[in-house]
Amino acid sequence: MGFPNWKENINKLLTIATTVVSLMIVHSLLKSIRDILRTKKSFADKPLESYLQVCQIIMLFIGGTICFSILTGSSPWSFLLSLGAASAILMLVFKDTILGFVASIQVSANDSIRVGDWIEMPKYGADGTVKEINLNNVKVQNFDKTITTIPTHTLLSDSFKNYRGMQQSGGRRLKRAINIKISTIRFLADDEIERLKDIQILRPYIEDRARTIDEFNSIHQIDPSNPINGRKMTNLGMFRAYALTYLRQKSNIHKTMPLMVRQLASTEHGVPIELYFFVNDIRWEYYEGIVSDVFDHLFAATKYFDLEIFENPASDDFRQFIRTQKVSVLN
Repeated sequence: MGFPNWKENINKLLTIATTVVSLMIVHSLLKSIRDILRTKKSFADKPLESYLQVCQIIMLFIGGTICFSILTGSSPWSFLLSLGAASAILMLVFKDTILGFVASIQVSANDSIRVGDWIEMPKYGADGTVKEINLNNVKVQNFDKTITTIPTHTLLSDSFKNYRGMQQSGGRRLKRAINIKISTIRFLADDEIERLKDIQILRPYIEDRARTIDEFNSIHQIDPSNPINGRKMTNLGMFRAYALTYLRQKSNIHKTMPLMVRQLASTEHGVPIELYFFVNDIRWEYYEGIVSDVFDHLFAATKYFDLEIFENPASDDFRQFIRTQKVSVLN
């Protein structure tokens, strides 16, 4: 029985190797469990990667303690007691990991974010789909296919927008205004009202509105010689009624969600006529197509109400004005 020191060292190395192999087997088993859970619908959106990383840290700590006690021949408890004195240093080293672990648990418990959610966090330039949630960061694939990494703990300290509610509701909101030039707003004459009755979807509104106005003016004995007396129809009010009726008749606009066409406070850019409605197709490309069709139609329809959309003058407008002034001077 020679080489007793060699035998003791070899035994230590074999014990350490056995510990390492055991930890690797447990780690592989945990990864397999994670992969199996990912195939389950109830776990598909949970931060499984975070929990795996926590288990890895615990395993590394246990394995390191066992290996240290084997090499030194001292009890694991003495090693743990010595770590207690260095707890402040450990807290500093693993600060982000601890914060990420706490954030992962709270995010999962509050169900504030899931894998697959569309989130927007302008502070970090994130606007896309959550691909992975782990201890240290959240990976977001933006719509331009770039990847943004967000520290996990900032999901608790900073604000972000989650579009999950919109996706689950089945309706995507549109809130956008058309600015009308104030100088083009006026009362409508009787012949103009008759002409607007040719717009089929507007005829029922005009007939009902005209009957209500006539009854009011008759009851109050309004003098019709001056258009400002009593109640009158305006081209802007008629356009609002047309836009609302047009939206109500479109099949791809949600009828059970808020739908309105309202007038906002006037500004130096005219009178904003805001459209507020929900499209019943939440897919981005279809949503943008539907919204574009709505505004294409309404922009073109304003001329039939003798309204003009406000826009800042362009260089061609100034050149046309100068030419007009020169012609008027020459004449």
